[in-house]
Amino acid sequence: MANTYSQIYLQFVFAVRGRQSLIPPQHKEELHKYITSLVQNRKSKLLAVHAMPDHIHLFVGFKPVMAIADFVKEIKVESNEFINSKKWVKGKFAWQNGYGVFSYSHSHIIRVIHYIQNQEAHHRKSTFKEEYTSLLEKFQIAFEDKYLFEFNQ
Repeated sequence: MANTYSQIYLQFVFAVRGRQSLIPPQHKEELHKYITSLVQNRKSKLLAVHAMPDHIHLFVGFKPVMAIADFVKEIKVESNEFINSKKWVKGKFAWQNGYGVFSYSHSHIIRVIHYIQNQEAHHRKSTFKEEYTSLLEKFQIAFEDKYLFEFNQ
């Protein structure tokens, strides 16, 4: 749309269904490239992406050409189809319902990119559940444990 200007930076976090470790490390870069294309096709810019075996982080310069919920739904559906078509896992791959989305100012871009790119080091110190609840608390988002993602023990 002409004369429409925005500056929206969003971090998305979502988990593999059942919190299973199903994203193969050897295919992580291919998944990153595919998700980059999905984001770009929605007129947004992927600033950082990092897939862990059981969850993924996306940091996006978001263009308000569609609703956030539709954006996430389409990324999840199309990446599910991509992973399943590649037969990277036995059975059917799927993301869990729900996601986290957190907004940042322009001054936080470098810090968030660094945080996402260093997920392996971060997860040597904390679990995904600890990380996710920490984000919810940091952003003062009210939640109940029973409604968080399913966490297999």
